[in-house]
This record gives sequence, structure tokens and C-alpha cells, in this order.
Amino acid sequence: MKFFKNINRLFLLTVVLPTAVSTVYFALVASDQYTSVSSFLIRSPESNSSSALGGLFKSVSGYSQSSNDSYTVQNYIESRDAMKVLDDRLHIKDAFSKTSIDFVNRFSLFGSENSMEDFYRYYGKKIVTAEIDGSSSIVTLSTNAYDADLAWHMNKQLLDLGERVVNQMNERARHDLMNAAQRDVESAKEHDRVATLALANYRNSAGVIDPERQSSIPLQQVGKLQDDLIATRVQIAEMQRLSPANPGLPSLMERATVLQREIERINQNIAGEPGRSLASKAAQFQQLTLEKEFADKILASAITSLEQARVEAERKQLYLERISDPSLPDHAMEPRRGRNILATFLLGLILWGVLTIVIGGVREHYDR
Repeated sequence: MKFFKNINRLFLLTVVLPTAVSTVYFALVASDQYTSVSSFLIRSPESNSSSALGGLFKSVSGYSQSSNDSYTVQNYIESRDAMKVLDDRLHIKDAFSKTSIDFVNRFSLFGSENSMEDFYRYYGKKIVTAEIDGSSSIVTLSTNAYDADLAWHMNKQLLDLGERVVNQMNERARHDLMNAAQRDVESAKEHDRVATLALANYRNSAGVIDPERQSSIPLQQVGKLQDDLIATRVQIAEMQRLSPANPGLPSLMERATVLQREIERINQNIAGEPGRSLASKAAQFQQLTLEKEFADKILASAITSLEQARVEAERKQLYLERISDPSLPDHAMEPRRGRNILATFLLGLILWGVLTIVIGGVREHYDR
């Protein structure tokens, strides 16, 4: 009789009392909790298909998935910054501290934990959940509140904040990409300007435009003079052999001397004293010309890179594509009163059964 009395008392403590408390709490005390749900995906424009099958799928959507950026948006949604923005716009800290919310779920019940750090822990535990599907990279955003409109407004605000984060990432990436390319263009322009100025200054100081082209004309003149000189020397040789006393011989010899001097003068101008001849000027001119051509090529390459960077920046733009807009809950998702009361009852029965077996075994051991 005493054993059954103990069992009844145990049943009262483990089953009846917890079930009664659970029934009172969930039926009369627990506040209705509303959940607004939305889903989105971070995408970027498709550029190159890695395979035929991948190209087929991507050609249908026109976009490629960006799971890493989905994690970035998820982290922001669950961050203190997002919480502070919601509090500034919707005053969620005060909303979740209202006395109309039951004491179990209310924030800062006794006012001892009322800081923003305390509320951030409450925010991550009770208010916002952002889950990413590993296979599709779809982010499911859930916001919980004890008012349906507040749950919907929080979800909508967080989606807008997520889009703002994506736009900021786009702007930052575009800014970094374009700035690097623009710096290269400015550096190439400066290099080209210096090379052009150096070539112009040398032309002015040396008094030449293009030594190679300028030397081609004197060389042609030298060729003609040498032809005349050879012809004159042939005439002199013939005259000396046939008529050494010919009165025209001195004039031919004088002509040959003049032609020889003119050839030497022109040759001296082309390839004579260093620093004054066209040949010596051509070496430095050619070096400056090569530097100018190299600077032109660098500038052209930098401008091409700038255009490519602009195209690449546009191609790498990210988009937050909403798969489903925030839902406006029309009934409370939590608490599930009947299920919770039943779960309390069943857990109590299990605990009662285990303790009954343990107590019975202990008594049987001592009775022996």
C-alpha cells in the first residue's frame, strides 16, 4: 500500500503537476507569436559556361548563383547593424519589452538585462532566422514577433537592407576595379607625356626631325657625286693617256678635287664628329623614339584594360532576387498549445515510468 502511495505521489509530481502547469501556461499565459517568411537568392550575370549542361541551365536563368555572397547577406541580416537599423525604424526593443508579452518570452522581464548587447542575444535567439539551402543557395528569412504587422515590417526592412548591402558590395567592387585601371591609365599618360616632351626637346636642341630620313637625301647626293667623280677621273685618265698637254685637263682635275671635297663634307656631316653628325644624333633619337613608341603602347594597353575593367565591373554586378516576398501572417504559428501540452504529458509519463522502475528495483534490492 505504501509502495502504491509513493507511486501515486510520484505520478502527481512528474505527470499531473507539470501537465497542469503546461496547460495553464499554454492555454492562458503564452502569447501568440507570428512569423513572416520570405526567400531570396544572390545572383550575378552569367558570363562563361563551364560545360554544355551548365550552359543549358544557366542560359535558361541568365544568371549564375553566388553562394558566398548569400552568406555575406545572411551575416549582415543577423548582425548588430541590422538590429540597430530595425530598432531605429521600428523600435523593436520597446516592442518586445511590452507587458502584453508573456513573462517567458518578454525581453528584459525584470529590467536587469536591458542593454543592446542583451537585446542582440535576444534578437538572434527569438526574432530573426536566416537559413541558407546548401544546394540551391536560397536564403529563407524568418522574422518572429508578437504582432503580425511588426513581423511583416521587420522582414520587409531586412530584405531592403540586404539589397542595400548587395548594392554597396557592387559599388565597392566597381570602384576598386575601375580605380586600379584608371590609375594605370593616368600613369601611362604621364609616361607618354614625358617621352613625347623628351623627343620634342631633343629635336629642338639637336636641330633634327628624323636623322635617318634626313641622312637618306645626303646619301643620295653622295651617290650622284661619286658617280660624277668616277666619270671625271675616267676622263682625266683618258686625257692624260691620249693628250697630256690638253688645256682642259687642269679644269677636269679641279672638278675632281671639288667633287672629292664635297663628298667628304657630306660624309662628315652624316658620320663625322660625335655629337654633330647625323649618325651620332640618330642613336639618341632612336632611343627616344623607342621610348615614345613603348609609352604609346603602354597607354593603348592601359586604355584597353580600362574598358575591359568597365565591362568586367558590369558583368560582376550582384542582384538580390526575391523568390517570395514577406508574408503577412494571418494566424499565430507559435506556440502550438495542444502539441506542447501533449508533449509535456508524454515526457512526464516517460519520466514517471523510468523513475517507477528505478525505485522499484531499489526497493526490491533492499528487501532482499
